[in-house]
Amino acid sequence: MKFLCTAVVAVALLVANAGPGTAAEPKQHLVAIQVDQNDADVMNLALNNATNIMEQYKSKGETVEIEIVTYGPGLHMLRADTSPVKDRIKQIVDASFPSGIRVSACNNTKEGMEKREGRAVSLIPEAELVPSGAVRLIELQENGWSYLRP
Repeated sequence: MKFLCTAVVAVALLVANAGPGTAAEPKQHLVAIQVDQNDADVMNLALNNATNIMEQYKSKGETVEIEIVTYGPGLHMLRADTSPVKDRIKQIVDASFPSGIRVSACNNTKEGMEKREGRAVSLIPEAELVPSGAVRLIELQENGWSYLRP
């Protein structure tokens, strides 16, 4: 009888320590991709990386959130007037809805470009303005996001 009681207590402890939702929950991945160059090849590589990452984890039944953070010369990726990849961004972001790929634009860079050019800089509709691209990358990494620079 003593053995049976000990076994019951051991099983109860195992169940209690397992915690909620530990079985069969898909793994969640978080990936920040930096673009800081006005180079169509780098921009396309970042988009290829994002697409490949999404497809890989989807095929494994796992989820992923990806944020492409642009700053410096890389902001051209999200400028309505100079982006060589704006149509591709729209296609990828639309295909990844409701979660998936987000694109962020550095407001510090945008304001600097506006000052130098003497006019407002318009961003593509998919872009989300963040105060600082560099700080955004730091914050994402501090919150457990993996970092990738193509």
